[in-house]
Amino acid sequence: MPEETLPEQIARQLRRDILRGKLPPGTSIKERDNAAEMGVSRTPMREAIRILAQEGLVILRPARSPIVAQPSIKEISDQVEVLLALEKLSAELACKNATEAEIDALAATLDYMDKNFETADPLDMFETDMGFHASLARMSHNDVIAELHRTLLERLWRARYLAARRRRNRERVIVQHGSIVDALRNRDRVAALAAIEAHLGHLDRDIRNVLAQEAEAALATE
Repeated sequence: MPEETLPEQIARQLRRDILRGKLPPGTSIKERDNAAEMGVSRTPMREAIRILAQEGLVILRPARSPIVAQPSIKEISDQVEVLLALEKLSAELACKNATEAEIDALAATLDYMDKNFETADPLDMFETDMGFHASLARMSHNDVIAELHRTLLERLWRARYLAARRRRNRERVIVQHGSIVDALRNRDRVAALAAIEAHLGHLDRDIRNVLAQEAEAALATE
């Protein structure tokens, strides 16, 4: 994997600040202040903010500081619906197109999650989990699917993290990912589709619940 550029490193830190709630939705990201805090110049900070804007995590505003995005539940729900379809299509095609080496690599990711679930930073584990699904999309060997999946994954990053944090359960994560790997090894398209549905079929409901709870908490503090 190529080494991250400075803007990519800054974007990763800001992304994690957004996920952890240090930069909640609607927060203004002041280029000068954040650059000074991180000890970098404004140019890579500006490029990092553009990266996050492309991911849908930040909204750029003319002549004003960008803000952390707060998409509507309808927007997120629509994106989840398409993501689930892409996940199923990825798994179906991966049963046919994935190499044994790719399946081995996916199994190695699962093994890492299994061994480190209790001790790893929950955000690190979440990023590994999302890497698992990005790998599955690439294993379809369909560039259009992989690119669309990457875009949706980025736009749903925060919502999925909030839902995953609320439903953090070792058995659910390891067993359900294991079912996906097993289906791929057996080249079993029907089992792969069932495994994806079992793993992600509740995602829209989970995200709606956690966003509703977040909105209620915000109203209570006003």
